[in-house]
Amino acid sequence: MFFLRKNVSCSLRYETIPLSTPLEDLNFIVFDTETTGFQVSAADRIIEIGAVPVKGFQVQEKDLFQTYVNPKRQISREIKELTSISDELVKDAPQALEAIQSFFEYVESREAVCLIGHYVSFDALAVKSECKREKLSLKNFLTIDTLDLIGFIAPSCDMRDLERYAMAFGTRIYDRHRAAGDALTTAYLFVELLYQFQQRGHKTWGELIKATDSQMRSLHY
Repeated sequence: MFFLRKNVSCSLRYETIPLSTPLEDLNFIVFDTETTGFQVSAADRIIEIGAVPVKGFQVQEKDLFQTYVNPKRQISREIKELTSISDELVKDAPQALEAIQSFFEYVESREAVCLIGHYVSFDALAVKSECKREKLSLKNFLTIDTLDLIGFIAPSCDMRDLERYAMAFGTRIYDRHRAAGDALTTAYLFVELLYQFQQRGHKTWGELIKATDSQMRSLHY
């Protein structure tokens, strides 16, 4: 992860990985954020980041990343009740840019091809907004949304809730509305989706990009 000319770059390998690379040879990072609210492009801030690698269709639970983030504002009662994250938990935590830097270093060291999330546009916007507050632009932040992969595999599904999808696909459910727990839940859902994607005859990185329209999700802010 580099800071150059007021840019923040997440070192992902998608530009150097051949499109013909088999899916089982790719490393992914599944991530999630918790925030003080839904208006992350305005006043709301990140309060937790969680992530876990997926390698060879295996969730690497022992390599979990988790950090609280000091939002420099009070957490509302509603968010405390939803996430169980209190002002006390975050008061000594790193501020957003430091936490994001740690997360990007973690991503780089795992040689991930891209980032995975459930309704990932929200989490990407949360990270981008924190960088923007520091007058930094975010580059090289390719994401794939499990919602897009679900839409390709089971287009009749019309839900948004992560837990309901995990139940529908028979995958594990961890602590909800906590970044690490939701990252783990999403990771196991993603692995099941990859298996089903393969069973339909789609076996390469290029096919995954095409199926999820992920060319449009390389975020250059």
